[in-house]
Amino acid sequence: MKVVLAPDSFKGTVTAAEAAQALADGWRSIRPADQLLIRPMADGGEGTLGAVRAAHPGIPVTRVGGCTGPDGRLVPGAFALLPDGTAVVELAVASGITLMTELAPLTATTRGTGELIAAALDHSATRLLIALGGSGSTDGGAGLLAALGLRLLDADGVPLPDGGGELVRAHWVDRGRFRAAPTGGVRLLTDVTNPLLGPEGAAAVYGPQKGASPADVEQLDQGLHRLASLLGGDPEQPGAGAAGGTAYGLTAAWGATVTPGAAAVADLLGLDEALAGADLVVTGEGRFDATSLNGKVVGEVLARAERAGAAARIVAGESAEPGVLTLTGLAGDPDEARTHAADWLRAAGAALAAEADPRG
Repeated sequence: MKVVLAPDSFKGTVTAAEAAQALADGWRSIRPADQLLIRPMADGGEGTLGAVRAAHPGIPVTRVGGCTGPDGRLVPGAFALLPDGTAVVELAVASGITLMTELAPLTATTRGTGELIAAALDHSATRLLIALGGSGSTDGGAGLLAALGLRLLDADGVPLPDGGGELVRAHWVDRGRFRAAPTGGVRLLTDVTNPLLGPEGAAAVYGPQKGASPADVEQLDQGLHRLASLLGGDPEQPGAGAAGGTAYGLTAAWGATVTPGAAAVADLLGLDEALAGADLVVTGEGRFDATSLNGKVVGEVLARAERAGAAARIVAGESAEPGVLTLTGLAGDPDEARTHAADWLRAAGAALAAEADPRG
């Protein structure tokens, strides 16, 4: 029997790679002779770089020490360089909200992600895949662009400090030292469809999650309006509001394209090839509900499994949906399921293997 294990991360407990390995260990404890393909997944946000590394263990991963974190403290960074010259950069690695000791909605920056991109270009990357998600800032990608040489100036011609709160003072753009985009283009991976501005935009919808008060949200949105007036582009494009408007900044200044993250990552990881001839695919995430089928990992994997003619099962930490095997149900207690998620994922793998047709 050929089984593909393609879960997302179980956020707050285990990574996608850890979840897939635990499911595999459990399955092999019951059916050791089966062919298992481990394909940890991601939706273009946090965990994308780890999923790429798991699927392509031989690719070089370049460490970048001393990136500017979202709150200005130095953090370690890394990007992956594929054999075809494509660099995979994950925003959350250098600019993620989990890197912050205290939320700073007006001053948080994406500069570190720009530093990672610059390092990838210095390593001769000819194409960029940038995973957006988990951002701690709402700066429209201004910090990222600054790291690539684009300067936003105030009315006196002085460069603005980092942070979305400063964008309201932007009057000029200096592109004199701005680096060119790679010849192979730039794709932005996200499952967000919000525009940049207004009540459905980056500041209004995601600003409060990053510590923004109502007054902060208004200031940030005004700053993003100001940025859009200077950079042009299309602030109403679906997805422009991703990562605090970073998607807008890169599309306007560098001609980047916004791509549904789960589908792009599935292509990058060769999921369709893995599913060819598979009898079963197992996917999952921490909490499964109806929204999980819309542009997220589980929905993408299920759709591809159906096209490949493979049966599918879902494992989740928690779910009220029928037919989903939950860790909470196996453990009998939500806290136990979260605290020992890897153990219960192994139990889930064993349970699914026990259900499999013994003639497979």
